Amino acid sequence: MIKKETWNVFGMSCAACAARIEKGLSRLDGVKSASVNLATEKAVVTYDDSIVDDSRIEETISGLGYKAVKEEQGEATVTLNIGGMSCASCAARIEKKFSRMDGVSEARVNLATERATVRYNPGKVRVPDMIAAVESIGYTAAVAESSYDREREQREMEIKNLRNTFVISAVLTAPLLLGMILWMAGLRGPVVAFLHNQWLQFALTTPVQFIIGARFYRNAWKALKSGSANMDVLIAMGTSAAYFFSLYNAFFREAGSGMMHELYFESSAVIITLILLGKYLEAVAKGKTSEAIRKLMGLQARTARVLRDGQETDIPVEEVQAGDIIVVRPGEKVPVDGVIVEGTSSVDESMLTGESLPVEKKPGDTVIGATINRFGSFRFRATRVGRDTVLSQIIRMVEEAQGSKAPIQKLADKVAGIFVPAVIGIATLTFIIWLLVTGDTGRALISAVSVLVIACPCALGLATPTAIMVGTGKGAEKGILIKGGEYLETAYRINTVVLDKTGTVTRGMPEVTDIIPIAGLSRRDVLKFAATAEKRSEHPLGIAIYEQGKRELGSIDDPDDFEAITGMGVRAKIGEKEVHVGTRRLMTGLGLDVSGIEDTVTRLEDEGKTAMILSVNGRAEGVIAVADTIKESSPKAIEMLKKMGIGVYMMTGDNERTARAIARQAGIEHVLAEVLPENKAREVERLKSEGCVVAMVGDGINDAPALATADIGMAMGNGTDVAMEAAGITLMRGDLTSIPDAIRLSRKTMTKIRQNLFWAFIYNIIGIPVAALGLLNPMIAGAAMAFSSVSVVTNSLSLKRFK
Repeated sequence: MIKKETWNVFGMSCAACAARIEKGLSRLDGVKSASVNLATEKAVVTYDDSIVDDSRIEETISGLGYKAVKEEQGEATVTLNIGGMSCASCAARIEKKFSRMDGVSEARVNLATERATVRYNPGKVRVPDMIAAVESIGYTAAVAESSYDREREQREMEIKNLRNTFVISAVLTAPLLLGMILWMAGLRGPVVAFLHNQWLQFALTTPVQFIIGARFYRNAWKALKSGSANMDVLIAMGTSAAYFFSLYNAFFREAGSGMMHELYFESSAVIITLILLGKYLEAVAKGKTSEAIRKLMGLQARTARVLRDGQETDIPVEEVQAGDIIVVRPGEKVPVDGVIVEGTSSVDESMLTGESLPVEKKPGDTVIGATINRFGSFRFRATRVGRDTVLSQIIRMVEEAQGSKAPIQKLADKVAGIFVPAVIGIATLTFIIWLLVTGDTGRALISAVSVLVIACPCALGLATPTAIMVGTGKGAEKGILIKGGEYLETAYRINTVVLDKTGTVTRGMPEVTDIIPIAGLSRRDVLKFAATAEKRSEHPLGIAIYEQGKRELGSIDDPDDFEAITGMGVRAKIGEKEVHVGTRRLMTGLGLDVSGIEDTVTRLEDEGKTAMILSVNGRAEGVIAVADTIKESSPKAIEMLKKMGIGVYMMTGDNERTARAIARQAGIEHVLAEVLPENKAREVERLKSEGCVVAMVGDGINDAPALATADIGMAMGNGTDVAMEAAGITLMRGDLTSIPDAIRLSRKTMTKIRQNLFWAFIYNIIGIPVAALGLLNPMIAGAAMAFSSVSVVTNSLSLKRFK
């Protein structure tokens, strides 16, 4: 069975690390594809589990020197407040109790905070079971008001550790840097002599080199042990060369008048300090790239008021089960998705649809978790809970998109894979040439160190994923859900947009406007026959006729027999009568002469209405016109697309005259009319064959093939799950202005990616030759290398200003 799983990977330092892991995983038998994202620190692996298992994948990543933790799908994390612990053995005892529970994959108990963080499978174990387990061994437990985001907690710990390490390193390095600056300024005296004392410099530099800089040695060793090299190898080699050369000059070589110039302790210390500063700033910036996820998570309700044994009980939202009856009062958030069973209210769904006006709700209507109940109280039955709610699916889609790769990143990955060995070769060559030309070992060494330090593939690895993270996150904030980097990259090339009519250009809520008898039946009879025939129809036009019948006639009987004729209408048996409701094409196919009502039908169609003919026992008896008004946003969106140089087509099953009337109202010039559902994908394919890069926008099941055929499919969020599954971009707000917004966001993101790649390459293209020519101080090289990554991430973060 082919599976696609995600692993959190810890310990990567640059793009070479990500490339090495990808290469190692791709070599495994059974692995179809592997994508490693440096920015999100995740590996997504598609594999055949009959050939390779999870443990083998984890072993491969671990064997390359990194830590891998599988991100379990369907798992949840809960934080419990624990009472009654007195020492470390208490915490260990509780952890042991959790670990023995079926369904618990990880449990960490913190004595200091008196909290337990438990990762578990909701299908196997419930939170009340965990609480009962803790209480059974003599402690108390309760769900904490807010649960920790494990990844966020780990990132915060990493940032704190980097900050503390940098501060210590900066304090130790400051005297070395001051001494160098004073010496270069031409100052001499006891203070300068003291700062240049070899014992002082040795004492200050050694802890920076081997304690604070131990991370670089550890990671370099892991990389070399696995037969490759990364950024840590460059840093370890460069700083070690400067340190040990200075050590030799300080204690194993006779002092001379130029001795001070032969100590480079400050170079190694300053390089390490600056790189730590860069790593700290990079970690802070990377944390900001996933802000959208945190905002979405913040929308979730924390508790739910559930009816249990006739009593209202407040429980954590994680404990809500499908089928529970939940009470919602005015001003409260709806905890999970469900269907109202009692009461009426107005619900603010702006977080989902962008519509500012509250939506009226009554029994039978659906409610979505995280929306806000404004006025009335109601009870609803939970239908989707946990990871199945709409909000959870949105969060998961954004997470997957942020962890994906855009095709443009392949170039950076290829370069990163060969970059470090090439740099080591250039540095070695630089050292040899300088030594042969000048005979000055110090000059040769410093030039080689500068080459090693300036060349960092970090920025290459961060250029694309950070921009994609911010871009997809910004899209989510605007109700534009982009499934992955490849869709974001494709969207910027779009030059043609094909719009489905019903529910996309129009509101999708048509109403009957005209009922015209043309033979012996009365208006009431025409409506009665048509409404009965359409009672089982799922087409919006048929539903409109049935609803009109209910309003005017009360209850509508069921037809004795029913058949939907795709793209043309319906056939029904009502008593002894054979009834058809549909297009002229349907009537012509039945052999009916409709020439006598042609003028009536034409007039209605010229007004932008869809005219359907009613026939009873082979005789045309009436015409029913249904109009679906265009959305207020449609003309504005079409105008925006035209200004962007994008051709707009409207595709519909309606006849040419009606379709063109609707298109005129929306400002659309190109119309594809009378297109049967099964032919929509063929029309999209035709446009692609003409050289168009096509975005198909639709909301129905019959749009799914066309959505999948287009270069990129955009599904309206108020549409069907099938359409949303087939699309690469989902427009949650059902507003056509989201289409130009999505394309503009794609173009802006791609601009940022190109800028990032340019800066990532330019640092090295300019920096390496300058360093090799001996024109770059190693400390300046270290600063440039450190801030190359920071500049790339900061540039990506500027996408947050997208309007």
